[in-house]
Amino acid sequence: MSLKTAIVGRPNVGKSTLFNRLAGRKIAIVHDKPGVTRDRREAAAKLQDIDLQIIDTAGFEYAKDDSLEKRMWQQTERAIKESDICLFLFDARAGVQPYDELFAGLVRQSGKPVILLANKCEGKLQEDSIHEAYKLGLGAPIPFSAEHGIGLQDLYDALKHFDRKTEEEISADRDDEAESEALSQEEKDRLEDEKYKSRPIQLAIVGRPNVGKSTLMNALLKDERMLTGPEAGVTRDAIAVDWEWKGRKIKLVDTAGLRRRAKIEDSLEKMSAASTKRAAFTAQVVVLVLDADAVLDKQDLTIARQVIDEGRALVIAVNKWDIANRKEALQKLNDKLQTSLAQAEGVPTVTISALKNENLDKLMSAVLKVYDRWNTRIPTAPLNKWFADMIDNYPPPLGKNKRRIKLRYITQAKTRPPAFYIFSSNPEGLPDAYLRYLMNNLRETFNLGGIPLRITVRKTENPYAEKDKRHSK
Repeated sequence: MSLKTAIVGRPNVGKSTLFNRLAGRKIAIVHDKPGVTRDRREAAAKLQDIDLQIIDTAGFEYAKDDSLEKRMWQQTERAIKESDICLFLFDARAGVQPYDELFAGLVRQSGKPVILLANKCEGKLQEDSIHEAYKLGLGAPIPFSAEHGIGLQDLYDALKHFDRKTEEEISADRDDEAESEALSQEEKDRLEDEKYKSRPIQLAIVGRPNVGKSTLMNALLKDERMLTGPEAGVTRDAIAVDWEWKGRKIKLVDTAGLRRRAKIEDSLEKMSAASTKRAAFTAQVVVLVLDADAVLDKQDLTIARQVIDEGRALVIAVNKWDIANRKEALQKLNDKLQTSLAQAEGVPTVTISALKNENLDKLMSAVLKVYDRWNTRIPTAPLNKWFADMIDNYPPPLGKNKRRIKLRYITQAKTRPPAFYIFSSNPEGLPDAYLRYLMNNLRETFNLGGIPLRITVRKTENPYAEKDKRHSK
């Protein structure tokens, strides 16, 4: 069982750096600007033999009104409440600050166990700050450097007192490792395939700023999990949350809004955009959220094309449908899809209102359908029967050498997305128009609308070529 661990402290003390260090990869955005982290972020981590579920939180800033800072603090409060233990960081270079003392008092009131980390202790100059930290009332501080990995053994020793993994679980882990080593490669491949099918669907929510991505995420989760508000660009980082819809496990990922590249000047926004694209391009299904009053503008089309080019399945959600000019919006959407997204004909579109929870089940049904299409594998026999019929109906044109191009057979190379190889003895010069003809019919015949397809023409080997070479010698 994982030890749920909240990483807390005032802004810019190194919480996200520690989060990335424990996670073993750069997940959270790290920047010199204070207050980069706003939503709480979770990830599985491991420190030696301790399994952790770590939570990165917003830096504590006291705010009385319903400001963004107040909403950020409420997210941090929830993280502390849901955790088993808190890692409280302070900046040993700057020394103990008034906000550190105020925040320490709030953490003590929670009653949660706390490990105090004196971060940024790369040298001996911070010794005074370390002694000063005893007044926080959180116990003895551990000299630490999240950036350089200093103090991890001391942190492990402290966490070991709270690790809840039983001897039975440790023994079971060892048995699983031994059993895995004894399996043949074929059995390992089969188990890996089964594991893939049982894994959560990676579902990323993307779009321009202020179209309602975080509101949609909260509506699906039925929880105020993500910060929302009238301010543009509230979400700065891609935040993943495990979820389940009608028995299907899903990892929902909310992302920062994407503006046109020419308008992005701030380095932090560039990092946010990179985080969004990384989340979208590693997802399996991407929901592109549009504002009903501005459907598929230039930036929306750019995002959609990039998602398709990366081989991801795409669903379009037209949000704020409750206040839209519906007839005009639908006409504009259909026109744009036909003229500007022909490479993924049949992309499912769903009109929703995230604020009023309208059509969310319809949206998720579309997500699961397009995901299943994205995973489609067509048996060889019906695939080649279809291929022969296509060639009979419309034979390939003449090639560069004025001979008709002979297409011999087709096979599916992989799924996710479906990719096919066509084999030909003289494939040079096969027009793109003919490949589009095959692709469009392939979509229609095997119900593959709305997902990217890949068709590659390969040259078949001449079985007599080697024999001819031997005779010529």
